[in-house]
Amino acid sequence: MFVDPITFVPTIKTQHMSNAFKVQGGKKLSGQIIPQGAKNEALQVLCAVLLTNKEVTISNLPNILDVQRLITLIDGLGVDVKKVDDHEYVFKAENVDLDYFASEEYQTNAKKIRGSVMLMGPLLARFKKAFLPKPGGDKIGRRNLDTHFHGFTKLGAKFIYDEAEDKYLLEGSELKGKYILMDEISVTGSANLVMAAVLAEGQTEIYNAACEPYVQQLCKMLNQMGADISGIGSNRLIINGVTSLGGTTHKVAPDMIEIGSFIGLAAMTQSDITIKGAYDADLGIIPRTFEKIGVKLERKGTDLIIPEQDRYEISSFIDGSILTVYDSPWPGFTPDLMSILLVMATQAKGSVLIHQKMFESRLFFVDKLIDMGAKIILCDPHRATVIGLNREARLRGITMSSPDIRAGVALLIAALSAKGESTILNIQQIDRGYEAIDTRLNAIGAQIDRVEV
Repeated sequence: MFVDPITFVPTIKTQHMSNAFKVQGGKKLSGQIIPQGAKNEALQVLCAVLLTNKEVTISNLPNILDVQRLITLIDGLGVDVKKVDDHEYVFKAENVDLDYFASEEYQTNAKKIRGSVMLMGPLLARFKKAFLPKPGGDKIGRRNLDTHFHGFTKLGAKFIYDEAEDKYLLEGSELKGKYILMDEISVTGSANLVMAAVLAEGQTEIYNAACEPYVQQLCKMLNQMGADISGIGSNRLIINGVTSLGGTTHKVAPDMIEIGSFIGLAAMTQSDITIKGAYDADLGIIPRTFEKIGVKLERKGTDLIIPEQDRYEISSFIDGSILTVYDSPWPGFTPDLMSILLVMATQAKGSVLIHQKMFESRLFFVDKLIDMGAKIILCDPHRATVIGLNREARLRGITMSSPDIRAGVALLIAALSAKGESTILNIQQIDRGYEAIDTRLNAIGAQIDRVEV
């Protein structure tokens, strides 16, 4: 259990006692900012601590609401959790309390965070059963879990769905390696199946697996613990099961989504910002995609510099047609940055079609941008055409609500660039994915206040 629970619990209360941001727009920012550890990687590697009874130390964890909630769930399962500081913990899952599954506390907490779904793989692998209520998370469209359960049953698990209670149960006394062709490229599904397969008997081949940096980092951590995983970084993973795993020390990579958010922030606010250690993360085509929207980027060692730009212009395709930017599985452009690109385009010169393929509700936040004065045509739930204002008309401050993590930060960026004061409600959504974003941005010149409204 927590050796210092008094310091852990107030972290949540202190950071989230206010429910809104008051944002003064039109201020240029300047300075250096350090990206937090990757949220999506953190949720995966935290679940992996359940695969061993040895000590696992994880550092550079982002001190955000989703991570805090998952650590609380792990602690409730009986894992010994020692807090070194806000970003480093030591875990030892020696005496796991499986009865905690049935408790009301577990069910309530697990529903609050979608990342809790990745507890199923480790629990099934090591303890032969797993229970989970339907998890929560962003309301960004349909996000079914069929891919997870199809993979588990391929490995030999029995799956039961309690429709009345909206709960999932898995049982599997003898998991055996199999060939699994995933029906969709799911990041959390790939992570779950990898964690289940590392302790299964024989060889598992997962084809059409997600190859995002988060999954790569998880696989590298598991190999350090004694797993036998090859094909890391590709969509074909070969896993030779082992009988047990040991402990390890793992450092979470910088969050490429936060890095992309800061690029968009610098461009929108005409600011000169240096993102320290940005290239310690795998950024893939993220920098090139932002350059297509007209942002100038400079690399200095592992740092990424976004110089102040008076204006930026959206590229066209070679034949002169309007640029289309769409999301796709890695190494394509991540869907988590589509909201940032869209808000950036509102002040660019030129037009762009934003095609959000993977989630059908992520573009609905554009109505707030339209209220702020942006020229956007929402074509359908997946596509929006942005007609850039070329800074000839600034966005205006309004009151709005954050619908999800990424849209919330996009709205925050819009508010920081706007004329006048904006109020952003439901900032708990932003806090789920961005650590103390107001404090960190205020340190480089922003004016963001947490308030109760």
